[in-house]
Amino acid sequence: MFFEVCSFIVLVAFLGTVFIRWRYTYWKRRNVSYMSPTFPFGNYDRAYPIGVWLKICYDEFKRRDLKHAGLYIGLRPVYFPIATDFIKNVLQNDFQYFVNRGTYSNQKYDPLSAHLFNLGGQMWREMRTKLTPTFTSGKMKMMFDTLLQCTTPMQEVVTRHCLDETPVMIKEVVSRFTTDVIGSCAFGLDCNSFKDEDAPFRYYGRKIFETNRASYILTRALTTCSPAIARTLRQSLFPKETTNFFLNVVKETIKYRKHGDIQRNDMLQILIELQKKDKEGHRLSVEEMAAQCFVFFIAGFETSSSVSTFCLYELAKNIEIQRKVRDEIVKVLQKHRGQISYESLADMKYLDQVIYETMRIYPTLAAVTRECVKDYHVPGTNVIIEKNTLVLLPTLGLHKDPSYFKDPDLFDPERFSTENIHNSNPFVFMPFGQGPRNCIGMRFGMMQVKVGLTCLMRDFSFSLSPKTKPLVFNKYALITNTRDPIWLDVKKIT
Repeated sequence: MFFEVCSFIVLVAFLGTVFIRWRYTYWKRRNVSYMSPTFPFGNYDRAYPIGVWLKICYDEFKRRDLKHAGLYIGLRPVYFPIATDFIKNVLQNDFQYFVNRGTYSNQKYDPLSAHLFNLGGQMWREMRTKLTPTFTSGKMKMMFDTLLQCTTPMQEVVTRHCLDETPVMIKEVVSRFTTDVIGSCAFGLDCNSFKDEDAPFRYYGRKIFETNRASYILTRALTTCSPAIARTLRQSLFPKETTNFFLNVVKETIKYRKHGDIQRNDMLQILIELQKKDKEGHRLSVEEMAAQCFVFFIAGFETSSSVSTFCLYELAKNIEIQRKVRDEIVKVLQKHRGQISYESLADMKYLDQVIYETMRIYPTLAAVTRECVKDYHVPGTNVIIEKNTLVLLPTLGLHKDPSYFKDPDLFDPERFSTENIHNSNPFVFMPFGQGPRNCIGMRFGMMQVKVGLTCLMRDFSFSLSPKTKPLVFNKYALITNTRDPIWLDVKKIT
């Protein structure tokens, strides 16, 4: 018996080794240049955030003058376009081959994961069509006053720091602001994040992005390397208590509005109206409605707070640019009778440049993903990308490429001036993605960031606090974030 068990173990180990070696010849067999992988992580280097790792890969392949290449994450082959025409084909010209993002969702066992960002195929098309009217200029204007009201408690908190002469942990402040904004504009609820740091929306919002949990790391690895196995094992992207909280909020809010015949200018109301109109065909379920509000919440509060944080960090380092931003804000508001409005924000062109430059250096998603949905012949080559192959597009690598952006580490908003922006390639600078699957909420995101920055920059000046450590990025975070807090000293503008 002992001999048989040992023989079986040796056989399994031998066959496993043969399979792994064969698997790691995937790109070689297709005559695609690649980096030599190492089991069990393939090419993925866990010492870096994924965006930084992909930038290292991008720089190496660019040095070899390659237009595309192959990588391995675990045992999974990943296609890696480098030249902008190849990237444009994936995102736009040949979109029908790359409709899906390749991100994990499980509608049955993890209902909140089945949102617009993760959905694929026909389900994505139908949901995108339904939700597109949510983000028109008219709808943005409807939500504007609600958004503006959320700036008052933020300004009060920053004012207290001025009076106490204490530094501000700026990410915490803007995260509470964006939590209140999304809570109001998505769910129609007052989150009160500034009054109670453990207010439910703030508490569960933090839970979503906790990256130090072993379960989070294992789930993310499994859903990335083998989504099919993850679905079979009924993996959930989010803690059960978080899922239950958001589902209950949506269910109770819908019930309350229907019984009281109450309406609000928010996303949930738009979804309720959609449900009423869909008398034929597929009607949105409560779970589907919750999933769309949920993705609006997680995308809106975390991405916008990260952009605002990095923007204020750069302005604190670059006092002349900060002064120029403030001068524009004062000038524009004088023109609009001192009112922060949808129209006055549109006139703040230099602030736009500053935000774009922030997103170039600190893209919220340092990589864009797609999944090949049917075999694809790469134009001008003999290469066939097989169905179900994951595609990774190196946003950070492109944004930091000196052949596209001179002195790429220099914070220079003039790159996005009216004169210069026309010279840029839209498939190089991609803070909101490109093509039919670009970010549906980019208008709302920009509006939210601009409102927050306008209120802060009009009334306060910022400088770096000695408490701020050199930036080190959180290597597990899906949204670009720092390992240590950013502290800013703040003074009231008199």
